[in-house]
Amino acid sequence: MGHPDVEDAKPTGTEKDKSLGDRPMMALLGMIHGYWISQVVRAAADLRLADHLAAGPLTAQDVAGLESSDPHATYRLMRTCAALGLLARDDDGRFSATPTGALLRSGVPGSLRDHALAFGAPGHWLPWGQLPEAVRKGGTQAAAVLGNDLFGYLAGQPEEEAQFAASMEALTGGIAADAARAIDVDGASLAVDVGGGTGQLVRELMRANDELHGVVLDLPQAAAAARQAAAADGLGARFSAVAGDFFAAVPDADLYLLKAVLHDWDDDSCVRILRNCRNAARPGARVIVIENVIRDPARDRFATLLDMNMLAVTSGQERDLAAYDGLFAAAGWRRTAVHALPGARSLLELRTAE
Repeated sequence: MGHPDVEDAKPTGTEKDKSLGDRPMMALLGMIHGYWISQVVRAAADLRLADHLAAGPLTAQDVAGLESSDPHATYRLMRTCAALGLLARDDDGRFSATPTGALLRSGVPGSLRDHALAFGAPGHWLPWGQLPEAVRKGGTQAAAVLGNDLFGYLAGQPEEEAQFAASMEALTGGIAADAARAIDVDGASLAVDVGGGTGQLVRELMRANDELHGVVLDLPQAAAAARQAAAADGLGARFSAVAGDFFAAVPDADLYLLKAVLHDWDDDSCVRILRNCRNAARPGARVIVIENVIRDPARDRFATLLDMNMLAVTSGQERDLAAYDGLFAAAGWRRTAVHALPGARSLLELRTAE
């Protein structure tokens, strides 16, 4: 017979059943309250907790002094960040950044600070509140709360637009090297990064291929930033940036790069972009499409959640391979290869349809 205290400590059948019954409830509560976490992370990014802790552990009082924030509220935020695994707290009450929390530090490789700020800001935050209506009506209701579509809204919000652009830049930096290794540039002398921002992807290809010339097609502000980035990389002699609209026309090229472009738009708009590439394509030209492709909805959790973001915030969507193939065929392209990239992304290679 066991020790009576141990025996007494064992849960009864009823208690076991209750414990098991609580699990679905707690799981659902975690989903319901998920937005709490998003805004805690945004607050941690906004108050630059990781930046303040970069040199070593500090108390909440220390951080509040550096940030000019309320000491007690700062402590409560940092305590919650510790509970979430963003910070660690020692026995002296000092906090330090964990490897996860350190990703909220600004200006370091792999930083997600701008991503945390942009996706918790009104441009994304408010349209999510209209998700039920977006489902009922079959499309984003962003204009109802923003007064415009996402990109029109951001054009009037310089700080939020800069955070969003920086967040996209950071994510591109995370996959550009992997994508460049998977892209075969054999036979291509000119690559156009369509809607490519500062051209991280095409610049990565150019660094790996000394004979390749690159072009970025994007809005004027992005095109100017792309020229500066290429000059800083020492690629200016082989690089140019065109301020334009990919719905109107794209430059001629041997290779077109469409990274996270098509998921922003509805089917007709995607076909228009792809058809413009087809019309301008040189003989034998190819298109590289990089997107989150939904393969198994039960496993592709991030891609399906991202699809809800596109429904709530934009006119776009995440797609499976069959849906992408339909877009490609309608625009005169055929898919010839698929490459898996680290994370949830896939690289699709297209050639002109015979």
